[in-house]
Amino acid sequence: MSTVPIRELRNNGGAVADRVLAGEQVTVTRAGKPVMELVAVPKTPLTAAALLARWRHLEPVDPAAFRRDLAAALDETV
Repeated sequence: MSTVPIRELRNNGGAVADRVLAGEQVTVTRAGKPVMELVAVPKTPLTAAALLARWRHLEPVDPAAFRRDLAAALDETV
């Protein structure tokens, strides 16, 4: 956890927000005393219904083309 003076938060709010979004917990200080903590809001996980809706919009997989792509990418002699 790191500390940031409130003046730095005011002047460089975007950079501080980027640090928080990257997972850092930041304590904001005023006159050297902690006054607040900044943490990222947790992302809402996808529901099963949302995942199924996305899956329905995927293009079908051509097994023969998939096999050709694998053969081109992998050394089958190993």
